[in-house]
Amino acid sequence: MNDETYLKEFYTWLIIFGAIILAAAVLLILIIIAAKRILKLANAALGIVVKIKENTMSIWYIQDTNHKAVDILKDADTILSNAGAVANALIETEK
Repeated sequence: MNDETYLKEFYTWLIIFGAIILAAAVLLILIIIAAKRILKLANAALGIVVKIKENTMSIWYIQDTNHKAVDILKDADTILSNAGAVANALIETEK
């Protein structure tokens, strides 16, 4: 092989490797762009999730209110029962 053949092969391989490096760089740039787009959409989705959480908190408060109402009803039944017992005792003492 002479110098001209070596130079020809060198430039051929240089072009091939350059094309491979260029393709890899383009793919990396596209991946970075896609990652930024995903991040932007994820932030938007996070904002929506926060709004949904805020809008559904009243449901959990209703459940807590229902539990408290049941407790109050039980206490009221106990008071009614005790009041009835006191009333009966008063009636018995008046006889």
